[in-house]
Amino acid sequence: MATAALIAWPNGAEARGEPRQRIDVKAGSLSEAIAELSRETDISVGAEGALPAVHTKALRGSMTIDAALARLLRGSGLVARRVGATAWRIERAPHDGSAPAPAPEPDAAASSPASEIVVRATKRNLTLENTPIAATVVVLHPSEREDPATDSQRVAERTEGLSLAGQGVGRNHLFLRGVADSPFGGKSQATVAIMLDDDRLTYIAPDPDIRLVDVDRVELLSGPQGSLYGAGALGGIYRIVTRRADPSSFSFSGSVAGETISSGDLGGRGSLVVNVPLVRDAAAVRLVAYGERSPGWLDTGERIDSNGTDVAGLRASVGVNAGDSWRIDVTALGQSLHADDSNYTYQPEAHARPAQLPEPHSNDVRHMALRVARNGATQIVFSTGYTTHEVDDRYDATQGAGSFGFADPQTLEDDSHYRLWDSELRMTGNWGRLNWLGGVAHLEAWQNSTRVLHGLSETAQTLETVDQRQSEAALFGEATLPVAASLDATLGGRVFSTGLHEHRAVTTGSRIQEKSRIRVAPSASLAWHPGAGGLLYVRYGSAVRQGGTTVGSSGEIKRLDEDELMALEGGWRETAGPVNLDLGVFHYWWSDIQSDVLLANGLVETANVGDGQVTGAQLTVKAQLHGGWHIDAGGIGQSALLTRDMSGFKLHDRRLPVVPSWTFRAALARDFALAGWDATVSASGRYVGPARLSFDPALDRPMGNYFETGLALEARHRQWILRLEGRNLLNARGDSFAYGNPFRIYSTHQYVRQDPRSVSVSVALTP
Repeated sequence: MATAALIAWPNGAEARGEPRQRIDVKAGSLSEAIAELSRETDISVGAEGALPAVHTKALRGSMTIDAALARLLRGSGLVARRVGATAWRIERAPHDGSAPAPAPEPDAAASSPASEIVVRATKRNLTLENTPIAATVVVLHPSEREDPATDSQRVAERTEGLSLAGQGVGRNHLFLRGVADSPFGGKSQATVAIMLDDDRLTYIAPDPDIRLVDVDRVELLSGPQGSLYGAGALGGIYRIVTRRADPSSFSFSGSVAGETISSGDLGGRGSLVVNVPLVRDAAAVRLVAYGERSPGWLDTGERIDSNGTDVAGLRASVGVNAGDSWRIDVTALGQSLHADDSNYTYQPEAHARPAQLPEPHSNDVRHMALRVARNGATQIVFSTGYTTHEVDDRYDATQGAGSFGFADPQTLEDDSHYRLWDSELRMTGNWGRLNWLGGVAHLEAWQNSTRVLHGLSETAQTLETVDQRQSEAALFGEATLPVAASLDATLGGRVFSTGLHEHRAVTTGSRIQEKSRIRVAPSASLAWHPGAGGLLYVRYGSAVRQGGTTVGSSGEIKRLDEDELMALEGGWRETAGPVNLDLGVFHYWWSDIQSDVLLANGLVETANVGDGQVTGAQLTVKAQLHGGWHIDAGGIGQSALLTRDMSGFKLHDRRLPVVPSWTFRAALARDFALAGWDATVSASGRYVGPARLSFDPALDRPMGNYFETGLALEARHRQWILRLEGRNLLNARGDSFAYGNPFRIYSTHQYVRQDPRSVSVSVALTP
């Protein structure tokens, strides 16, 4: 079975048909010319192994993509064959003039280990081979793109360095490479910026757990990304790349699935995707709808299977090809997530707990975005997006809330409303041998939060209100210049002005704070290309988070200082051939860490807790072997420590929260034929090492140290996909988290065990 090396898999365009396009490709190597053509025309091009080191002439004019590829490959002994809507495959020209042998579908090529995928989170359309950053791209298979169960947890299971707090869907914060500030859901800025295409979805709020239906891939940039993304991108970027509206043809796809879980309820899910051209080859609308009922398995008193979750989502996009390589996209997204109850227990490995009041959670997000872009020798992208985000939690306060002097407390309502407006204009291009990026950006983030303690007879006491507005205006740029044979140097930076207006009120008083500051976030890297598909790099990066106000342990309102993360990292990446590997090492210096801490009264507030350091290494290996076998394995080891407190005293063995000391995973799959169907059987395992809940000695409780397993059988015939999947086959009951109710955690241990064994059956119809 031949292996396919994906040269480029750009964002989205899925146009069918073969219109003539304006093409401007500079002279250079064949691989560079193919990559440039793919970026200009939004196509993907795969090849059997590495392309020959031949020089191509400049290619300019109006022509079809078939004609452009034929001219670039002239005299090379290779031909290009179309294998999908926007996918071509380069193979050797047959000697007898016959047609080449059938090739795999473009999605199969995209998941090949030998893939040089365009990482658009870098804002410069760099392939992995030319990306001197710790970057990971998770390309979704056709069945995953139709399944509403594909979420951020599934991405974490397939990548190194991505951790979830473990509190439950819609409550989690994402952490990359050990940059974890707190497991508690407070009001500090998230360390990982979650993006939908070109716009931010979150700034302070927890992960909305957007379901990855009709999503092409997820891109992750690990480490501080202040030069590209500004304040708040301390730990990195989690970018969801959606599929765009296709103006050339109608398409329809969908899925339906049923699930059963051990000692629990039944669940189900389904999705529907419709693409409708409005004006052929010029405009189209794409509609996505999905829903899921995740079965509950935790019994709370007489309430059986109390912790089920409902998710419903809609996404609509309109795409317009405006001529002269201009493209306009308008996107609207809405997703509602509601968990009926919390999922912690008071005994390890239990699936029941004594009767208590329900603790529901909701996480609802609404998003609208406009993107106007022009491909060509100089690429122009303008994007603007507006997001509203409602996050509501309720906790049982019948125990542990007596310090507020409130008679018969029953529940704490912790409700937050977030708004975010994110805009950017950027340009990329070449000036001689210099590849450059420049842009301006503006961001406004609002937070309105209220904590209210409710008692019997409809009595209530407001404990805290926060009204906050943060802003950032920035000028950023990056440039790469070859300084020697196979050696590139990149310099980048961001000059940004931040502003803050905050009004905080508690039972003891209130305070208004306003401040502004101008900061610079530089970045620099050196990249050496020892051969085709090879990259060795070293990089420096940094990022900061704004400060504000907080409430101290005595109830006083006080100032919160900004924190800063600086990183030195290096890596070795091989993307050519049947075996790919990605090795990275990193060391971070983190000063004046902002952390959401749990006070003795059960409320979560933000504090500066000191300085920290994170050191680690990670390795990913992907291989496509003979006989249809595939291997995808990796691991990460990291030491994430709080090294000094705010008084400057050196600390020992104060580990940063949530981050496992090491994680290992491996997946083995085999492709085969089954009664006229193409089939794949796969088995996976993942070990999550030991972690701690908090560096606070009173809450320094162990967590992690558990094993995940999975087994799946998938069969494909034409447009149909049948899938049988089992998760947690050993029915392991490890403690994935150690926190649930903030009022009870000081008086009793809490555990969040792994979800029990589950089995699901799904049927999907692909385009």
